[in-house]
Parts: sequence; structure tokens; C-alpha cells
Amino acid sequence: MVSDQTRLFSALEKETLNTRETLLKVWTALEEKGYNPLDQIVGYLVSGDPSYITAHGDARRLIQSIERNDLLEEIVASYFKDLV
Repeated sequence: MVSDQTRLFSALEKETLNTRETLLKVWTALEEKGYNPLDQIVGYLVSGDPSYITAHGDARRLIQSIERNDLLEEIVASYFKDLV
């Protein structure tokens, strides 16, 4: 069903969607190249070394477009969102 109403997003909602979409694209690119996406993304987040992320599908540039601290905040907030 298509709605003809405009939906407004707060800045936080928009940022969350962009972060989530970016991580999904990175995850998919890593899978396509045969890597374990969880291990590679954690390696990148812990070390800051972008070589953990493949350049395939522009994944390395995408993940570097978001501050690591912001990525971590988003992931932790998502983990705890149902507990608070």
C-alpha cells in the first residue's frame, strides 16, 4: 500500500537509517567477497584499520564516512533499546 502522506524524520532517525543502511551494505559486500562480516567489522571498529573492510562495493569508503565512535554508539544503543 502506497501512502500519499509525507513522513517526517527527525535528525536522529535519519542518522540511524543511514548508519544501518551503510552497515548493511558493508556487511553484504564482505559476504560477497567471502569474508566473515562480523569479524571484519569488529576488527575495523577495534583497530581503526580500514583494511579490515573490502573496497568491493565501495564498502571501505562507506564505513569510513561514519565516525567509528558514532558506529559504536549506534550498535550499543540498538543492543540495549528494548531494555530501557
